[in-house]
Amino acid sequence: MASKDELTVPQEDLVDAWKRTLPERLTQGDTADVYGDGTDPSAIHVHIKTAGRTMMEFDFAVKYVDSREIDIQLKDVEKDGQTVDERPDPIQQLIGDYRRHLHETAQALHHYTHA
Repeated sequence: MASKDELTVPQEDLVDAWKRTLPERLTQGDTADVYGDGTDPSAIHVHIKTAGRTMMEFDFAVKYVDSREIDIQLKDVEKDGQTVDERPDPIQQLIGDYRRHLHETAQALHHYTHA
């Protein structure tokens, strides 16, 4: 049986809400760019740049499974414009932090996404 709890918010509105809400959850100085997925209206992409001298960038695909739950996929990690191995502990710690911030953003938007 299909879930009736589907995301009904237009992607453009969802992107705008994420652009407003995500920066409030990131570490001071980190920046994020949020944009819609061109093929999936229930998915967005998030590009996060770390603050400071690390020059790290993280790309995540965020897909709404339903109006409240998201699935997060790490797409790429770069340092100084070059893809890097994401397995070392310090990078894994950053990935974990950013995944938590993405979940917190989705939770903060429940009032908006859950009809």
